Amino acid sequence: MRVIVGDDAVLLREGVVHILTEDGYDVVAAVGSAPDLVRAARRHAAELVIADIRMPPTHTDDGIVAARQIRAHQPATAIILLSQYVEATAALDLFQDNSAGLGYLLKDRVLEIQDFLDSVRRVAAGGSAIDPAVVAQLVGRTVTSSAEPLAVLTDRESEALALMAEGLSNSGIAARLHVGVRTVETYTSAVFTKLDIHPASEEHRRVKAVLAYLRTTGA
Repeated sequence: MRVIVGDDAVLLREGVVHILTEDGYDVVAAVGSAPDLVRAARRHAAELVIADIRMPPTHTDDGIVAARQIRAHQPATAIILLSQYVEATAALDLFQDNSAGLGYLLKDRVLEIQDFLDSVRRVAAGGSAIDPAVVAQLVGRTVTSSAEPLAVLTDRESEALALMAEGLSNSGIAARLHVGVRTVETYTSAVFTKLDIHPASEEHRRVKAVLAYLRTTGA
């Protein structure tokens, strides 16, 4: 898999390159700015891009802008954006269009090498991944109005949806909640029904449920 790493912090950039290379990825370019990231992605037909959100030239949302430009020309490119801080709004904006093959992780997650690589593999395979710290912040925002969509979910269903937002599979959710996979399937089915998410592919329904979750808790 052809990978491009983008970050103006040299030590982090080279650290990510080393971790990926050791795991068998083909890192074809490592750059320090958003414009260079876009150019490199096109030049090398990147299959996976891992980049900081706050990059030169403005150090604001250049990584998100670059990600959208890359996906506009190369829709199949998987992208993981890294952030120094929990920015729930940025996470919501990132996943608005099409969350398949997208990830949002805190830079500290890179230090948890196995967790980081698990997220990389999931996103590279077309799944999604949101840093648990971001999800925890969103979960901490109480839904107060009975009109809010998530108010109809039980506590266990809400927990399952929060873990879906992290990108976990049903088996992963089962392990985290210490229940059986069939129990998780019951929870997720209830989530889809209560949020009025109609039958479609399983991945599509999970994405729509996660977006409903992010819109409600991230407001």
